[in-house]
Amino acid sequence: MPDVRLRASGGIRRVIQRGRLRRPRLVFFVGVLLIAGGAEAQTTPRQLVMPFESSTRVAQSYWLGEGSAVILTDDLIALGAPAITREDRLRAFERLRVPAVAALSHATVIRLGQLLGAGEVIVGSYEVKGQEIVVRARPIRIDTGRMAPEIIESGPLAEIFAIYGRIARRLAPASRVTAAEMEQRHPPIAALEQYVKGLIAQTPATKVGFLTQALRVHQTFERARIELWKVHTDLAEHQQALAAVRGVAPDHRLKRQARFLSGVSMLHLGQHQQAFDVFAELNAAMPDPALLNNLGIVQLRRPTGAGGGRAISYFSEATKIDSTDADLFFNLGYAFLRDRDLPTAIHWLREAVRRDPADDAAHYVLGVALQTAGNTAEAAREKELARRLSSEYGQWEAKQPAANTVPPGLERIKIDVDVPASLRVEDTIVAAEQRDQRELAAFHLDAGRRAYQSERDEDAIAALRRAVYLAPYESQAHLLLGRAYLRSGRLAEAVDALKIAIWSEDTLASHLLLAEVYIQARNLTAARAELQWILKADPQNVDAKRLLERVAP
Repeated sequence: MPDVRLRASGGIRRVIQRGRLRRPRLVFFVGVLLIAGGAEAQTTPRQLVMPFESSTRVAQSYWLGEGSAVILTDDLIALGAPAITREDRLRAFERLRVPAVAALSHATVIRLGQLLGAGEVIVGSYEVKGQEIVVRARPIRIDTGRMAPEIIESGPLAEIFAIYGRIARRLAPASRVTAAEMEQRHPPIAALEQYVKGLIAQTPATKVGFLTQALRVHQTFERARIELWKVHTDLAEHQQALAAVRGVAPDHRLKRQARFLSGVSMLHLGQHQQAFDVFAELNAAMPDPALLNNLGIVQLRRPTGAGGGRAISYFSEATKIDSTDADLFFNLGYAFLRDRDLPTAIHWLREAVRRDPADDAAHYVLGVALQTAGNTAEAAREKELARRLSSEYGQWEAKQPAANTVPPGLERIKIDVDVPASLRVEDTIVAAEQRDQRELAAFHLDAGRRAYQSERDEDAIAALRRAVYLAPYESQAHLLLGRAYLRSGRLAEAVDALKIAIWSEDTLASHLLLAEVYIQARNLTAARAELQWILKADPQNVDAKRLLERVAP
């Protein structure tokens, strides 16, 4: 069955591959309230600046859509406001599986703000008239959804930093930072233009060209070096990636991130001792689950007996810091499997799929572990679910040198360090194992059903996530979750939920709903496959016939 997933980062596919990189992604079913905001309590509301829209179609100024968000965010941070960085905004896009280039409704913008723990979201537009620009910005309160009065500033394009600086000042009026101090953070406008064009370019070669030009214009523009690392890493050009971040100045605020990324490149290049030293040094300065995870991967790849401790110890410590990241639990279970400790491997792999039941690779590796341990029936169930979630596994299994084996190199490398706590989803069901999980899951399923019937989709999604956290294979919960996602426009998540619902209990209604989701996602090939399956099982199904006529080639 074709697999539909929307991803903010196009260069890294979510499939089994050697040493695959792992950006923070949706912790799919983890019994949490994403929309309630996972951030810590803050005295000053955080501000999220979205890309501005163009009121004109001036080709030369297309970069100002994303550029407006970059400039205004930089200014707010310079003024001491707790503005959310572009990197964190993109993580939220990826967590919600929202295409980063799409024009978003205010409801989706507010949802992004809630995920990031923002107090308000700034939306706006710009209009270029010859050598003049008019910029309009409007804050939206997250708690009420109300829009504040519009802020309008204008002036010559050559004074663009001053224009956005005035807007920032009106958004953070209490700041005592001077205009001169704020101006010091800006690169030359020519360098910023090339940098932003590199951020939004569609092809790797174009990205590299723009980012390289940004550095020619302004040699100390370290953010461009970080972005170059990302492009080269997506292309598996690890030597070039390493060279890019090695150029970051030792006293720059991005030095810790650059050092971390250099360690990732060394890991890919097989420079294990050097990578270990980098991650260990950074972790000693400030512990982070990404550093511990990557230390574990270094140890997993080094020869037996290499100094530095066991991989399992590092993965275990990482899960204690972040108990919601399914990747960390996958790595821990995978390490125990490599160590031939089947019972412990099965335990932690189950924890991985418990946190993300749509993780196809985790289901498959769990199936291998179960089959090796002699649990044939449950192993077949897990492998079948992996095949339903992704078509990769039939081909992948056929290429293995022996039956029921997993290759080395499946561990998941982290490439983001110091991710804010608001993006590490809090586990709100800490006492779940001490309760009757079946009864509690039924309670949340009923709450989700009532919320869905009242058209309170976000409340329904939160309750249903709790239900499937406690009962991962409860078909009705997944089916209703798919309906809630569909009505909310979150199509990729609806596909994942419905695939699990079908696997848990194969019904015509689930296939029909999945076909409708595929149609809305414009995956007509997958929609036709679902409808043809329905008509084979029920040739007189009126709804399937009607939909098939809509998607006929």
